[in-house]
Amino acid sequence: MWFEILPGLAAMGVCLFIPGAATAYIQRFTNRGKEKRVAHFGYHWNLMERDKCISGVDHYYVSKGLENID
Repeated sequence: MWFEILPGLAAMGVCLFIPGAATAYIQRFTNRGKEKRVAHFGYHWNLMERDKCISGVDHYYVSKGLENID
């Protein structure tokens, strides 16, 4: 019957889900808990470069609030 394909479909779904989830967790671990930012446009790249200069440690993902900027 039609339900005989469900175990194979579930196995295929799990195999497709694991790499995406693992990539997200690996990036979160390597960036100290922050999501990876992607710059598709020049303006976003400029904002990332600004954040890198403001953080003081040359990492855009180390945030420093406006009240802490000298």
